[in-house]
Amino acid sequence: MGIPQFDYTYTVDQYLAFEEQSDIRHEFLDGLVYAMAGESLEHSTICSNLVIEVGTQLKGTRCRTLSPNMKVLAGENGLFAYPDVTVMCGEPVFVVGRRDVIINPSVIFEVLSPATEAFDRGEKFLRYRTHNKTLTDYILVSQRKPLIEHFFRQPSGEWGFRSVEHGILDVASINCKLRLSEVYDRIIFPAFPETMIREV
Repeated sequence: MGIPQFDYTYTVDQYLAFEEQSDIRHEFLDGLVYAMAGESLEHSTICSNLVIEVGTQLKGTRCRTLSPNMKVLAGENGLFAYPDVTVMCGEPVFVVGRRDVIINPSVIFEVLSPATEAFDRGEKFLRYRTHNKTLTDYILVSQRKPLIEHFFRQPSGEWGFRSVEHGILDVASINCKLRLSEVYDRIIFPAFPETMIREV
C-alpha cells in the first residue's frame, strides 16, 4: 500500500474532515492515511471500459455502478477505501451522517497496479470479505496482460475462484457478462515476455 503520508494516526472524524478538503484521494487503514498514486493510461482506460460495460448491462435493474470517488467502509472504522469500480444493489446504506461512504457494496473491481497489488490481494480483500456481508464478488483486473481473477461468495459462505484470460467473464450475481475484448479495448500489451518488463 506504500508509505503513510503522515507519521501519526488519525481518528476517523479527522480523516473524513481532511479528505473533504483534499485535492487528492486518500485511503485510511487503522488510523494511517495513504495518498493514492496517479494512474497510468492503461489503468484509466480499463476502469472506464468497466464502467461502460457494467453500467450498460445494469440499466433498468436494482444495481448501479459507482465511480471511484465513492468510499467503501470495511470494518469498524478500520478501512476506508476507494474501489476502482463498485456495484451497489438496492438502496444505499451509508455510514451514519455521511453521503459519501457506503457499507453495502455488492461487487468490487480493482485494476491492479504494481504499487497496490499486494494490498488489493491481501489485507484489503480480507477486510472486505470479513466485514461487508453484502459483497458477493471481488474482481481483480490485470493491466499487464489479459487476465481477470474472480473471487465469488458461494451459498455456503466460502469463497470460490476462477480466472479468465479470454472470452467472457460471467458475474452471475448481477447477471453481467463481460467480454475481455471490451474490458481491454484500446489496450496494447507488450510483444515481449512479461518477465522482461522492468517496473519503475
